[in-house]
Amino acid sequence: MKLLIAAVGHKMPDWVATGCGEYIKRMPRELPLSVVEIKPEPRGSKTREQLTAAEKARIAPAIAGCGRIVALDERGRDLTTQQLAQRLETWMQDGRDTAFLIGGADGLDPELKERADDMIRLSSLTLPHAMARLVLCEQLYRAVSVLKNHPYHREG
Repeated sequence: MKLLIAAVGHKMPDWVATGCGEYIKRMPRELPLSVVEIKPEPRGSKTREQLTAAEKARIAPAIAGCGRIVALDERGRDLTTQQLAQRLETWMQDGRDTAFLIGGADGLDPELKERADDMIRLSSLTLPHAMARLVLCEQLYRAVSVLKNHPYHREG
């Protein structure tokens, strides 16, 4: 099973690429993680619907072949790390590649959210897109650590 983060946004600060790269490197061979940057639609005088539709068209080829889609959205389920680990374990049992979608400044197109198998949020706080990408990479690594009883995760 492969994990993919399709994130709208480009020209991220170096610390984002460095941080994500570190967690990607730590992922086990049987659960590789990659990040694909999706170019945001130039704003101009376009409506929110036009912007998200254009970004949806760019996301689609990036997630082709992924059998499960998880949309990140502020109205998604609020999971603990332990709950994310349990989901990841269940997903690993069916083996379908999983794509996590991080939308642009205007969020994700409604059709992508409807198509998603799950919708989660990383925090009740508003996170900048760069931080959301890094937090997701870290939490996926932490979830794997929980499943392997690694001391990286300590409860209590």
